[in-house]
Amino acid sequence: MKLFLLAGEASGDRLGADLMRGLRHLTPDVTFRGIAGPEMQSEGLDSLFDMSELSVMGLAEVLPKYFALKRRLDQTVAEVLAWKPDILITIDSPDFSLRVARAVRAADPKIRTCHYVAPSVWAWRAGRAKKMAGFIDHVLALLPFEPPYMEAEGMACDFVGHPVAAQAPITSKQIAKFHADYALDPARESLVILPGSRPSEIKRLLPVFCQVLSEPCFADFQLIFPTLPHLEPLLCEALEGLPQETVLVTGSGLSAAAAAEERLVAYGAAKAALAASGTVSLELAAAGTPMVIAYDMGLISRLIIGAMLQIDTVTLVNLVSETRAVPEFIGRDCKAAQIAPALRQILSAPAAQAQAIEETMSRLGRGDPELPYRAARAVLKGLQ
Repeated sequence: MKLFLLAGEASGDRLGADLMRGLRHLTPDVTFRGIAGPEMQSEGLDSLFDMSELSVMGLAEVLPKYFALKRRLDQTVAEVLAWKPDILITIDSPDFSLRVARAVRAADPKIRTCHYVAPSVWAWRAGRAKKMAGFIDHVLALLPFEPPYMEAEGMACDFVGHPVAAQAPITSKQIAKFHADYALDPARESLVILPGSRPSEIKRLLPVFCQVLSEPCFADFQLIFPTLPHLEPLLCEALEGLPQETVLVTGSGLSAAAAAEERLVAYGAAKAALAASGTVSLELAAAGTPMVIAYDMGLISRLIIGAMLQIDTVTLVNLVSETRAVPEFIGRDCKAAQIAPALRQILSAPAAQAQAIEETMSRLGRGDPELPYRAARAVLKGLQ
């Protein structure tokens, strides 16, 4: 059996590596080719070119690299068509990967196509599912409520669980080591602060978060800022005015897996979190950490996205648990005067989110011994 896998960023590389392990466990006679990062390469996939070439975001980054990306797209399509795999599996990164799938389908309709990570059509731009259906046969969804949206357009879709559900619960021993490594006082409470993973997000959100944290009621908390190494200077400059003791957790010098684990332990070491919206809410849920979510964007983006949104909450814990347990402050509501009381409330009653967090992790697959093999089984079922 021949599978061509295409990942364009680190999260997709992790999903791809897990899928490869699951497929080998279920059917050892399998051969892989494709585009991969270090995790998929460690599983034996010789990447057609360096995956990092595809890790660009936004118009300002894409335009200068347009012709290089177009060459890589044409090269990828040609490789798929020449090798004729049993299935092409594109993993997230829809701007590149779905263009590849569309071109392959147009040139050779016999090659089966599968897209791993359903687009968030339940939130906005519902028309994306209909467009995908013209060249995608099968979708692997990470969230339990996504299959009906894909199936309604004629694609097969399986909910395969979310990788965050495979994370082992944080132990007191891990938290004690974390306190020691970062010289934190275990007798004092900590807050974990997550103002985003892109410079533009941090520049917009961190001043608001710092305004919240400057209130006297938060003065005695130790502040933990998990971030990425290249963002450390930006954070250090912005945090100079805060009176609290702050530590930055960058994962510098660690493997990708070790850095991800340290980040999860940082979440578990905190009494509560103040975080930007996104998948980080599921990571906080995996660590059992109650949270307040806040996010803002530029005025034009706010107006456009606000007009297109089809849901009343953007927080994944709320959506998966079918509750509104996690308070969120989005767009014009992203103000310190509104966020601070919500954070105080969470700190006074941290158990209030416990049921929603537990329900979220259960629905995402925690505790299911078959979780590591769900995606692989779905792929094999689709080939029958």
